Amino acid sequence: MKTSRPVLAAALCALILPSVARAAAPLVIAHRGASGYLPEHTLEAKAYAHALGADYLEQDLVLTKDDVPVVLHDIYLDTVSDVAARFPDRKRADGRFYALDLTLAELKQLRVSERFSAKTGRPVYPQRYDSKAAPSEFRVSTLEEELQLIQALNRSTGRRAGIYPEIKQPKWHREQGHDISRIVLPILARYGYATKEDPCYLQCFELTEVRRLRGELGWKGRLVMLIAAAAKEADGVDHGQLCTAEGLAELAALVDGIGPNIGRIVTWAPGGAAKVSELTKLAHAKGLVVHPYTVRWDDLPKGCPSVDDLHTALFRHAGVDGVFTDFTDVTVKWLRGAAVR
Repeated sequence: MKTSRPVLAAALCALILPSVARAAAPLVIAHRGASGYLPEHTLEAKAYAHALGADYLEQDLVLTKDDVPVVLHDIYLDTVSDVAARFPDRKRADGRFYALDLTLAELKQLRVSERFSAKTGRPVYPQRYDSKAAPSEFRVSTLEEELQLIQALNRSTGRRAGIYPEIKQPKWHREQGHDISRIVLPILARYGYATKEDPCYLQCFELTEVRRLRGELGWKGRLVMLIAAAAKEADGVDHGQLCTAEGLAELAALVDGIGPNIGRIVTWAPGGAAKVSELTKLAHAKGLVVHPYTVRWDDLPKGCPSVDDLHTALFRHAGVDGVFTDFTDVTVKWLRGAAVR
């Protein structure tokens, strides 16, 4: 039996354990699934995050050469797979391997691993799943495969975990001749994600595409504007300006919430004191929910003493409505009042 199958079996077995009731808010959003424990965005990672009690499961979406939406954090393949060994001829002039240059059938031949540096080959998070010590058959999954898994788990467990898809780099996709948003929306609708009553938040970093989703493409569901730590995104929009009262007022006419980098919500002084910004307060005044990213106990913000302090600052001091977390169980335990790492 291959290594990934026992992992999936263990995750599915955990689903039958009784869950502890938790208030509807704030939300625990599994960032790339249970990515703190298993290779990100694999079906196994999503099953485990579901078992750990995630309210929503995230799907970063990019296109294949044959226009199939697949679940990958990047448009690149060379930091989470063996693409360089299997398809060395697909490397572009910049030295990178792109999902858009392989068909789905070709992508399915790749083995997915824990994230590593394309330059050094070393793991980005050394304490996480050791893909070299535990060879496995983790694979790239399509959006439809993941939706089918989540809905099947919802039926079998009685839990209603929602989805949180992101349209990745739509401007770049269009420049390459592919309209990712136009392809993704009908798939979401086919699986019952089309209105604000459905358990789905659609997210994107590009305001230009957010406007297009609401306008030209007619998306009626919940929509979140992601806000980067950097000043500007690929479409040239100033994300710092979006965090002002004026910027948030503009967003409120389009979206239901914002997903800011944690550094825009809270920072730490050298002595360990948390400094909370006005962003959550300003967003709430405009009727927007706030779901910052990303809680990682093994990659805390500079100066943050512990993951407990991070949760305290975000939930108690800033008053956010949910968080993206690599460690679903750690955030769930904190919200239940239990001690965590």
